[in-house]
Amino acid sequence: MWGLQRQFGAGMIAMFLGSVSAAAADETPSDPPPPAIRLNTVGYLPGRPMAASVAKQTGKFQVRRLADGAVVWEGELSPPRLNGDTGEELSTADFSSLGEPPSGEYELIVAASSERVRFRIAADLYREPFRLATRAMYLWRCGTPVHGEHAGVHFEHGPCHMDDALLDFLGQPGVRGPMTGGWHDAGDYNKYVVNAGATVGVMFRAWEDFGPAIEAVELDIPETTPRLPDFLAELKWELDWLRSMQAADGSVYHKVSAKNFGGMIASDKDADPRYVVPWSSAATADFTATMAQAARIYLPYDGEFAADCLDAAKRSHAFLQAHPDEHVAEQKEFQTGGYHAPDLDDRLWAAAEFWETTGDPAVLIDLEKRIEATANVDVDWDWSNLKTLGLLTYLFSEREGRNAELVARVRKNLIAAADEIVAASQAHGYARPLGQKYYWGCNGTVARQAIVLQAAYRITGDEVYCNATLDGLNHLLGRNHFGRSFITGVGERPPLHPHDRQSEGDAVEAPWPGYLVGGANPKATDWTDRMEDYRTNEIAINWNGALIYALASQLEPCGK
Repeated sequence: MWGLQRQFGAGMIAMFLGSVSAAAADETPSDPPPPAIRLNTVGYLPGRPMAASVAKQTGKFQVRRLADGAVVWEGELSPPRLNGDTGEELSTADFSSLGEPPSGEYELIVAASSERVRFRIAADLYREPFRLATRAMYLWRCGTPVHGEHAGVHFEHGPCHMDDALLDFLGQPGVRGPMTGGWHDAGDYNKYVVNAGATVGVMFRAWEDFGPAIEAVELDIPETTPRLPDFLAELKWELDWLRSMQAADGSVYHKVSAKNFGGMIASDKDADPRYVVPWSSAATADFTATMAQAARIYLPYDGEFAADCLDAAKRSHAFLQAHPDEHVAEQKEFQTGGYHAPDLDDRLWAAAEFWETTGDPAVLIDLEKRIEATANVDVDWDWSNLKTLGLLTYLFSEREGRNAELVARVRKNLIAAADEIVAASQAHGYARPLGQKYYWGCNGTVARQAIVLQAAYRITGDEVYCNATLDGLNHLLGRNHFGRSFITGVGERPPLHPHDRQSEGDAVEAPWPGYLVGGANPKATDWTDRMEDYRTNEIAINWNGALIYALASQLEPCGK
């Protein structure tokens, strides 16, 4: 993931992109213009807010039920206003007052132009998108054959990267370590501990917040670990690979990678030599956090595995305590994703999860010192700053001994962050919770904001936060400048040409389903459905992990 951006600076990327974009424009016809009506192409939940953005239209609109042709709602478009980041005059068609109509297919019609768009209303609306996004993690599996069906198309690849990985950079040239398994990181086939930690941490947060609703969804993945719920079985596939990345002293290797990004070929045809990259403190901290989480989450299902995870967390935590300074992985021989950022956020998250699992009072002292130094909850975060995961674990802990004033401070900062997200959504012509920020992978951030919003909803019960979560999903599924879904195989006009070696390299024309693409970058209008356009159309596990959380939050009414 993040091929060149992760390795080089923005300036070099800009030089590189000119030729890529020009080539794509020469080789591929322009996309058709978007429809005037832009809404969630999957549909809406009954009893929840329902609205569409409409470009260059005024006057009346109707909602018609397709089953019998009945007009179930008539309203007036809001006065148009300029949407600053897209430069469009947008009106809003708000049909929330429909309330809880019968489940089924409906149609929104703008009277003046007779333009119309179909949508669905159903209580189980997000069940299938959630299943597809979560099953997509299985389809990302490395070191094993995978297969799946979607829309009448069969997807599969054989065992891949079975010789992971050479230990040349650990002082053992020609020797191979036992690092098979795990998930491919993104549109590339490498495996990065920091991004894996960020993804697993977010998916664990989904399980802790919405576990019963998640467990009720059949994920259609092979039963590799029968004693576990499907969701946790899939996470265990990644955890087993992560455990293989821990050295005997507790340090954790940074990544498994080829020296350069490989060609656009199927994973089981990729034969580039892959190497283990030496340890980093960020990888070690993120490993500690995920293993501590796993120790408590898997305990009711598999005590032996939970104990192994706890032992791994203890060894890496002890290593971090003995090595308090930041240590950056040596990667000068590699042109693949660096995944380097300062490790203070990773250490805070590690301390929070380790304390929540063990209750160690010394760890609580360390954690609260770290929180005192940085207690603000971020509205815009990803793998490079994971402290929000740690802050939420601390805030919602039921353990005794926390500093009440510090808890209140974190709670206040959480609400402030959630209010900022809500305000951005309410000010935007497409109700986009990230407002006018666009960058590499910003669709992942739109989904990830659901974590902060749902935390605020849990504390306050104020549905404004749940509504903003839905605004994010609406944006990702079609209420956007392009009027189309950003998730392969989901909704109307989804991406057909993601930057994904598996989709490009296999014999099937359709893209592998359930993957969230990165989104507009660096402008709101700058996204193309082109395989070559990795800056806007790549896929990545951390973006899917965030999407899985957002979708899980709506499996039950408003995440309850």
